[in-house]
Amino acid sequence: MIERVNLWGIPAELRPVAYVVPLVCAAIMVWRLWARMRWWWRIGRPERAFDQPLRRLGRVIKYALAQIKVLHRPGPGLIHVAIAWGFFVFFLGTALATIDADFQRLKFLRGHIYLTYKLVLDIFTGIALLGLIAAGYRRFIQRPAQLTHSAGFALSLVIVFLTVLSGLLTEALRLATLSQDPSLQPGWHAGLAWSTPLGYVVGQGFVKAGLSKSVLLDLHLALWLVHVGLVGVLFVSIPIGPLLHVITAPLNIFFSKLDRPAGRLEPAYTRDGHVGAGQLSDFTWRQLLQANACTECGRCEAVCPAHLAGLVLSPKRLMTSLKQELRRAARGSSGEFAGQTVEDAFVWACTTCRACVQECPVLVEHVETIVDMRRYLLAQQRADSQLATALGNLRRYGNSFGKSDRQRARWTTGLDFKVKDVRKESAQTLWFAGDYASYSPALAEITVATARTFQRAGLDFGILYDAERNAGNDVRRTGEEGLFELLAQKNLQALSKCQFEEIVTTDPHSYNTLKNEYDWQGMNGSRGAPRILHYSELLLRELAAGRLVVRRRLGYTVTYHDPCYLGRYNGIYEPPRELLRALGCRLVEMPRNRSRALCCGAGGGRIWMEEAKVKERPSENRVREAASCPAVEVFVVACPKDLTMYRDAVKTAGLEGVLVVKDLIELVDDATAAAAVPVPTEPALSAAVSQE
Repeated sequence: MIERVNLWGIPAELRPVAYVVPLVCAAIMVWRLWARMRWWWRIGRPERAFDQPLRRLGRVIKYALAQIKVLHRPGPGLIHVAIAWGFFVFFLGTALATIDADFQRLKFLRGHIYLTYKLVLDIFTGIALLGLIAAGYRRFIQRPAQLTHSAGFALSLVIVFLTVLSGLLTEALRLATLSQDPSLQPGWHAGLAWSTPLGYVVGQGFVKAGLSKSVLLDLHLALWLVHVGLVGVLFVSIPIGPLLHVITAPLNIFFSKLDRPAGRLEPAYTRDGHVGAGQLSDFTWRQLLQANACTECGRCEAVCPAHLAGLVLSPKRLMTSLKQELRRAARGSSGEFAGQTVEDAFVWACTTCRACVQECPVLVEHVETIVDMRRYLLAQQRADSQLATALGNLRRYGNSFGKSDRQRARWTTGLDFKVKDVRKESAQTLWFAGDYASYSPALAEITVATARTFQRAGLDFGILYDAERNAGNDVRRTGEEGLFELLAQKNLQALSKCQFEEIVTTDPHSYNTLKNEYDWQGMNGSRGAPRILHYSELLLRELAAGRLVVRRRLGYTVTYHDPCYLGRYNGIYEPPRELLRALGCRLVEMPRNRSRALCCGAGGGRIWMEEAKVKERPSENRVREAASCPAVEVFVVACPKDLTMYRDAVKTAGLEGVLVVKDLIELVDDATAAAAVPVPTEPALSAAVSQE
C-alpha cells in the first residue's frame, strides 16, 4: 500500500496557528454577523417563516448549493458555480487535510483514498482559480452595466483569489520538497503527478528554478503563514463586504415563502391609521433580510421593463438602498424610506411584471416590497392625477373607464343570439369579461368574436351583465387595498347568487386575482373555489373534445407573447401555443419567451398612469423583437391590455404593414368559422386530447 509522507516543513510551535487564527477570526465573523443580523428582528415587523424546516432545507440545497437559478444564465452562472463550488471544496478539503495530518486518532486519508481525495481537491482548486479570473475579467474588463463595479467587489475577489492561490502554492512547494526526497519510493513520484497534477506541475517549476530544499522549506513556511492569514482576513471581511451574501443568500432561501401562489399579495400592513411601508420599521424582518441577501448580480435590472425603458426604477438599487438604510438605522439616523431614500417616481415606475423575481437566483421578492411602498404613498396622496382619476372611477363605477355599469354588456346587442344572464339562469361557464373587453370600443370586435366562438363550441355560458366589477388585480398592485377589497366583495356577492361550475376570463389580470386572491370559502355551494380558466385553456379543451372544430387551417407564421399574469405568475405557457399549432399556424418564438417574456408596460396600474419620458417604451421594444423574427406575419396576444398596447406600439414603431397584432381569439374565430368541409385535426391537437 502506498503510504502518505507527512512532510509539512512547519515547526511544531507554529502548528497551532492553523487553528487559532481561523477560529479566532471565525468567532469575530460570527459576532459581526450577529451584530448586523439582529437589526432585522429589532427593526423589522414579525413574520412567520420557520415552518416545514426539512422542506426549507431542500430549497437551500436546490437554490444555494446546486444553484439551479444561477445556471439559468449559463455564462455568468458557470463562472459563479466554478467559484462557489471550487472554493467550497478547496476550503473544506484543506481543513480536513490539516485535521487529518495533526490528529493521528482521526486519520482517515490513506493510500489510494488519500490520492483520490487530493486529485478532487486539486481539480476544484483549479476550477476556483479559473472562475475567479473569469469573474474579474467580466466585472472589471467587460464591465456589464448591470454589475456593481465597486472597490469592495474588487477587494473581495482579490482576497478570495489570493487565498486559493496561496493554498495552491503552499501545496506546490510541499510537493516540490517531497519530490526531491531520495528516501521516497519511486512510485511516490508518479502518485504525486496524477493525484495532484496542478500542484505537482507548479511545484516542478520551483524545482527547475534550482531552488534548494532549505529555500523551498522556507518559502513553504512563509506562504503557509500568508495563507492562514488570508483565511483569517476572509472570515473577518465577510460580514462587512460583498461576500456577506454567502451567508445571507442561503438564509433568505431558507426563509422564503412556501405554498403561497406567486399571484397572491399579502394584505396591507396598517398601524395606527398608517398604511403600507414608508419607514424600515414598516417592513418585515424577512424583507430586510432580502436586502442583505441581494448579490448585486443585476439580473433583475437586466430584465426590468421600466429600467430598460430608461425610468429610474432599478430592482437592484431598491435592495441596495434598503441595505444602506438599515446600516443608517443601526446608527440611529434612519428616516423616511419611501419617497426620500427611494423617490416616488422610482416606486410608481414598476409594472409588477415579476421578471425581477423570476430572475433572482436567491429568491428576493422585489414586487411585494414595491407594493408595500405604493400603499404608503397612495395613503399620503402621492400619486399622479391620471391614476387618481382611474381609482376614483373604479370606486364610483366599478370600472376604470368611468362608464355606467349598465353599459358593461352593451356589446351583446350586436350578437344574433342571447347571452345568458347568470344571475337569472344557471350556466356551466361564467364568463368574467373584464373592463377592457366590456368597455373599450377598440376591443368590441374581439369581445363579440369570443362570444361567437363560445357559442360555436356549444358552450353553456353566461355573464354577470351590470353586476360585474373590475376584478381588482391592478387596483391592489397600485396600493389601493381598501378599494380592492370593496371590488372583490361586490363581485363575490354577485357570484354567490349565481349557479355555475367554472369561470373563464379573457383577461390574465382578472384570471390571476380570481384564482389566487379571492376568498371563495363558502361560495359556490359547498365546493369552495370554482375552476378558473383562461380562455386559451377552455378553447383547447373544447377543440380536444371535438365540440369546436378547426375548419380552415390558417397557415400563418406567427409569434406569441406571454402575458405576465398568465405566464410568470401562473405558469400558463403551453395552452396558447398548442392552440396556435392546432389552428395550423407555424410558431416562431421570440428570443425572450415564456418566463423571460418582456412585459408590455401596462401592468401594476401603469396603464392608468401618466407616461413618463423614456428611451423606448417596453411595448415598442417588444414589437421590434417580434418583427426581427424570420418570416413572422402575426404577433399574437392573449390579453386585452396587450392588444391595446401592442397595436399602438406597431404604429409608433413604424411597423405598420410589417407586423399585424391579433388576439388569439381572432385566429380561433377565423379557423373555426363555418366551412363546407371540416379540416383534419392538427397532430398537436391529438396530443392535447391524449393529455385530457
